[in-house]
Amino acid sequence: MVMAVTMGSAPMGMFVACGAALVVFVLGYALHPLWRTRPALGIGLGVALAAATVALYFAIGTPAGLQPEQRKAPQSLDEAVTQLEAELERDPNQIEGWRLLASAYTAQGLGMKARDAYARAVTLAPDNPDLLAEAAEARALATRERRFDNEAVAMLKHALEQQPMHQRARWFLGIAQRQAEQPAEAAKTWEPLLTVVDPATAASLLDQINGARQEAGMPAMQAPAPAVAGNAAAAGPGLKIRVELSPQLAAKLPANASVFVIARQVGGPPMPVAVEKHPAAKFPLEVSLDDGDSPMPTMKLSQLEQVQVLARVSASGNAIPQSGDLTSQPVTVRVDTKEATVVVIDRAVD
Repeated sequence: MVMAVTMGSAPMGMFVACGAALVVFVLGYALHPLWRTRPALGIGLGVALAAATVALYFAIGTPAGLQPEQRKAPQSLDEAVTQLEAELERDPNQIEGWRLLASAYTAQGLGMKARDAYARAVTLAPDNPDLLAEAAEARALATRERRFDNEAVAMLKHALEQQPMHQRARWFLGIAQRQAEQPAEAAKTWEPLLTVVDPATAASLLDQINGARQEAGMPAMQAPAPAVAGNAAAAGPGLKIRVELSPQLAAKLPANASVFVIARQVGGPPMPVAVEKHPAAKFPLEVSLDDGDSPMPTMKLSQLEQVQVLARVSASGNAIPQSGDLTSQPVTVRVDTKEATVVVIDRAVD
């Protein structure tokens, strides 16, 4: 763990005890509805998240601080928060400490304190898109009108500079633009999300987009054609891709998973210039990417000479890479090639 000063075992043990208690309290608060309806699943999630927290601490923390003689567990959420506040006052350069404290403040309904804690975390990690989206949301929740102010909007835009398809940042920025009576901008911000969210979410998202387009005096947008069917109206060259799955990973293929076939700029941002989503039910999978598969109107496949092609299996159906996804090595290929480019899904995402 990188910190400005070295922490001794006993203070670190106190910090971990506070953190562990906060995790328990926050998980209990967040998973309470799930426990009521599906107790087995709720308990399983709680145990899994707690185990992940412990594993993370042993990987990057100071396990000696967990010795019983060095630990004094807080007996309530208020006591845990007080001890964590004291620890962060002693050593304020702990990003996850501020983030955890902000989550605890949110659970307590202390919106302004959560906003300020997230702000401290952002000063330590100004380019973390997840943290920027959380901090922006906290700023909105701290106001009576739940409005995103100029600073929150700046955070969201910076998050998208770091990760253009960060879904929470895009969604929040669209909300902020609609709050600012900029419906055309909101619709433009939300439209790329239609290609990466699951069909149920896409339907409700399209309603929001068309509501914004109507406010802007723009025609309604039609639902995008299913990726499997392709897009007959697409212009520009088509890039044939054959996706294969390594036999060693066949047993690890999640049920009801999706496979994303992606083309992106060589040496450019991670934002795809073309992407299709298919059920990961049958391999090999053969697709053709063209300009109709572009999620952004400002960059088309036909505008480039060469691209990087890759494929990724997602258990969640989310286009953003997550730990446990299966992926291929990117392959650089010319856009005008006539032969099918073969990519092999042969590794797990770390």
